[in-house]
Amino acid sequence: MATTVTTKGQVTIPKEVRELLGLKPGSTVAFEVAEDGRVVLSKLGRRGPTRRPPSRFARLRGRASAGMTTEEIMALTRGEG
Repeated sequence: MATTVTTKGQVTIPKEVRELLGLKPGSTVAFEVAEDGRVVLSKLGRRGPTRRPPSRFARLRGRASAGMTTEEIMALTRGEG
């Protein structure tokens, strides 16, 4: 796979590599130069305490059903359900 370096020194990581490493917008990557001159790209993981808990809206994702009233949905949104 080949890519072009922009005038700002930026490159696009090919889709196949992004999918293989699980890279999403905002992911942090590291570059390491091996002794033979090859460059190794790896995804850096998040570390324990810096990870944000899911928001109350993220926790509700997928819980509402067609049979719920507006009041029931609002109660879930407010954390009352």
